[in-house]
Amino acid sequence: MSIRSLSLGAVVALAALHTTAGAQTTGLDLAKAKNCMACHDVASKRVGPSYQSVAERYASDAEAADKLFASIRKGSFRKWGAIPMPAQNAVNDDEARKLAQWILTLKN
Repeated sequence: MSIRSLSLGAVVALAALHTTAGAQTTGLDLAKAKNCMACHDVASKRVGPSYQSVAERYASDAEAADKLFASIRKGSFRKWGAIPMPAQNAVNDDEARKLAQWILTLKN
């Protein structure tokens, strides 16, 4: 099937799908772009806990995504030791929700 045989609506839908797919990033890409990896790693502790450890701690918590979202946006203190996590002002609400949801997928 050639593009000429598609309706205008189908062409627009395909173009939108291509643009959306190209714009999507993985949780890891977003964490790297927002400098989260300076203090966290997926599998090992750095300044803060590994994302896998976070996912395991919250695995059975129905409010986990909301709690992680709040920690990302507002910061946290004494959840993982003496070093506080500052509020991440460079991360907007949508990005914080995506990061929280991605982190929760990392449990072993």
